Amino acid sequence: DKETYEMLARGETFGVFQMAGGGMTKYLMDLHPERIEDLMAMVALYRPGPMGSIPEYIARKRDPKLIKYFVPGLEKILDMSYGIITYQDDVLLMAIQLAGYNWEEADKFRKAIGKKIPEEMEKQHAKFVDGCVEFSHIPRDKAEELFKQIETFAAYGFNKAHAASYGIVSYWTGYIKAHYPVEYMTALMSVVKSDTDKVAFYCADCRSLGIQILPPDVNSSQWDFSIEDKPGQPSAIRFGLGAVK
Repeated sequence: DKETYEMLARGETFGVFQMAGGGMTKYLMDLHPERIEDLMAMVALYRPGPMGSIPEYIARKRDPKLIKYFVPGLEKILDMSYGIITYQDDVLLMAIQLAGYNWEEADKFRKAIGKKIPEEMEKQHAKFVDGCVEFSHIPRDKAEELFKQIETFAAYGFNKAHAASYGIVSYWTGYIKAHYPVEYMTALMSVVKSDTDKVAFYCADCRSLGIQILPPDVNSSQWDFSIEDKPGQPSAIRFGLGAVK
C-alpha cells in the first residue's frame, strides 16, 4: 500500500535497501515498486556491472513500449525483467533454451563465465554461439553479441532465489515499520543494541517518526529495548540496559 511503498522508497527497511545507501533510495523512488519482482530486480541489479541497467529497467517499467528482446526466445526468459538480463538464472536458461545445453552443461557454462577461466571460456564461447545458430537459428553476429552481454553480466550476476529472499524480507520489514512503527523500532534496536552507532542512528529515526525514546531507568528498563504504555499517551520506547556502555 501507499505507506509501505513510501517506507521502501525512503530506504527505511532493515535490509539490503537501507544498507545500500542513498543510491538505492533514489532508484527505488524512481522505480515506484509495485510487486515483489521489482524489489528482487533492484537487489540483483544494484552491484558493479549490472547497475548500469537500472535506469533502463526503470524506463521500461514506466513505458512498456520500450521493452525489447535482443533475440527471439528471450521473451519467456526475461519477461518479468522487461527484457533485461538480471539474474544468474537468466544465463542458465539462455544456455538451455537458446543454445541447446542440458542442465549440467549450463552449470559448467555459468561457472566458467563467473570465474573467467580462459581455456574453458574459449570452449564455452564457441559452444554457445554455435548452439544458438544451430538450435535457435539466431544469426551468428547476434549470437556473438549475446555472448558478450552474458560475459559482462555474469561476473556480477546474482542468484534469483537470494534476490527473492531479500526482496520479500525488505517488503515485510517496510510493511511492519509503516503499520507498527513502535513495535518494529523496539525490536530493531534490541537486535543492534551492542552497536552504539546503529542505536544512535535508529534513535534519531525514532525521533523523526515522532516516537519518544525514554532514558534508561533501573526501575523500568529491561535488558532489551521495551515498549512503555501510559494511559492517554502514545506508546514510547524505553532504552534497554544492554545498550548502555
